[in-house]
Amino acid sequence: MQTKTHLIFDMDGTLIDSSKLLANTINYVREQIGLCALKNEIITKTINDTSINPARFFYESEHFEEIHEKHFHAYYHQNHHKQTKLYEGIGTLLDKLSKTHHLSVATNAYDVSTAPLLDALGIAKYFEIVVCANQVEKAKPHPMMLEKIVDFYKADKKSFLMIGDGERDIAAAHNAGIDALLVDWGFSDHEDALSSVDELGLKLGVRI
Repeated sequence: MQTKTHLIFDMDGTLIDSSKLLANTINYVREQIGLCALKNEIITKTINDTSINPARFFYESEHFEEIHEKHFHAYYHQNHHKQTKLYEGIGTLLDKLSKTHHLSVATNAYDVSTAPLLDALGIAKYFEIVVCANQVEKAKPHPMMLEKIVDFYKADKKSFLMIGDGERDIAAAHNAGIDALLVDWGFSDHEDALSSVDELGLKLGVRI
């Protein structure tokens, strides 16, 4: 992995512990549309579950509607700086990697919330390109996000590595023809995944 020069990071559950924010945001949307609250642990456990329809599970709708997005972004934007934090060691890892690697983000969040969140947490400066769900026709696990990043750099796909905590991240990487690493310090619990930021750093050739 130390030969990889272009690193693509997922955001939520990989760089940022936004579990409280996402759970509170989803429950805020539910409240606005007349549904009762779900337990936070149920929400965070389900966020990366690719076997469910998230719109149906969270909002009892066959697909996400404009009203869902309106309420979601209203709460998220007002609270992102108060209810999120970097995972321990992420800031140091990004600082060291940025000196030797090209860093980018591919997130299924929207740019209206992603940009201020990365900025508020002090890590926006490390990323040369950030691709969000609303900037492509199809989000992860479709490869379109990653292909946009590859095209931005005009580099060989062999130099890229996707780093994420969900099956959507790994599937997107495979669909794009690039390698991937799975981590499980976020919302997911995987076998054969990296369990700490220190371990990821060593894989990439830096010591935190």
